[in-house]
Amino acid sequence: MSELFDSYRSSYGEAVEGSIRFSGLRHDFFLRAKAELLRRLIVEQDLRRGSPGVRALDVGCGVGSLHPYLADVFDRLDGCDVSEESLSRASRENPRVAYSTCTTSHLPYADGMFDLAFASCVIHHVPPASWLDFFREMRRVVRRGGLGCIIEHNPYNPLTRMAVLRCPFDKDAVLLSARKAVSLLGQAGFRDVRCEHFLLLPSARPLARKLERALAGLPLGAQYACVARA
Repeated sequence: MSELFDSYRSSYGEAVEGSIRFSGLRHDFFLRAKAELLRRLIVEQDLRRGSPGVRALDVGCGVGSLHPYLADVFDRLDGCDVSEESLSRASRENPRVAYSTCTTSHLPYADGMFDLAFASCVIHHVPPASWLDFFREMRRVVRRGGLGCIIEHNPYNPLTRMAVLRCPFDKDAVLLSARKAVSLLGQAGFRDVRCEHFLLLPSARPLARKLERALAGLPLGAQYACVARA
């Protein structure tokens, strides 16, 4: 896995752009939507209450493409990944983020270090037999009362499936449904799990976002997010 993503350290963005070109949208449209979701999550879940600042961990952060959009979301952001080459690029482009290499199934952090641990479109690269261990490690590094969040491709959206098929490093991807993610989060020790689908409409206008929120319970959007309390 590390060798695969090492090879895309310089061309990751171009590969993603190529896989979604048929949609007429750029990669940054999807990145901004994810950042907006995480920003809203901090407010809705009142994660700042009783805390001097929110510390978050991006599990499987790759080249850090999402991190420029999170500059004003967290007080401290850490990222980890199996690809050292990807992290080298991420460090150059996001000097305020603390990056660590993770080459085993054990995250290189102490128990309860983070207010939030999230993984954005990562789990479909993990072998299904290791999914539960992945979720358990996310739970371990989140403090009691903190949050775990996964953002994944919606396997019921045909355009999402097309994008995955067109992406060269998604060749062996195994998509998991929101229902499966909910089950895994519960088994890993998370509670109060809720999911929402998003990226249904090709617009970031307030009315489009409002409509997406109204339909979030239906498996229509290109991606979904599951949020749970530790």
